Amino acid sequence: MNFLAHLHLADISQTSLAANLAGDFAKGPIDQFTKPLQQGLWLHRQIDKITDEHEIFKEMLGKFPRHLSRAAPLLIDLGFDHRLALDWEEYHHEPLDIFCQRAYDVLRTCDHLPPKLAAIAPRMCDENWLGAYGSRSGINAAIAGVRRRLSRPEIFDGAEAAVEQLDVELEIAFRTLYPQLMAYSRRLARTTPEQYL
Repeated sequence: MNFLAHLHLADISQTSLAANLAGDFAKGPIDQFTKPLQQGLWLHRQIDKITDEHEIFKEMLGKFPRHLSRAAPLLIDLGFDHRLALDWEEYHHEPLDIFCQRAYDVLRTCDHLPPKLAAIAPRMCDENWLGAYGSRSGINAAIAGVRRRLSRPEIFDGAEAAVEQLDVELEIAFRTLYPQLMAYSRRLARTTPEQYL
């Protein structure tokens, strides 16, 4: 899952938006981070593990061209955020633009974000990265942004075209897997280890 999905799963599981988003930027043992982040980091890691090990995700990896095999996991995450943004009203009662603004407000006021997230949060808010996932140009911009941050950007060559060509397959995979992740996130929030609460 990528940014929008992790924020959405945090919201429906009634856990911290900032902490769940921080999961992609917080490496190492969870207990080294501030208490307000710990449950969200744990939940984020559990969701990523469930996703990566799921048969649907593994099947989707095999649909990408061989030259994109290293990029495919990230491209699926981005493709899922694109699908979530497109079909947002099926998964959340709050309009996407209002949800995005609420998430941005949380990021702007959170004083314990991991440094890498704190560094990009202003751009994420100002450029409306979350809302942009709903358009083809937005998802292409997200792919380009990931490519810029890689030490080997060539592993993303042709990524935009591949994601567009696999749009139907990504939609089917998302619609099958994501409701399961929603259920998992609610259950995991209730069963978080006590030391992370």
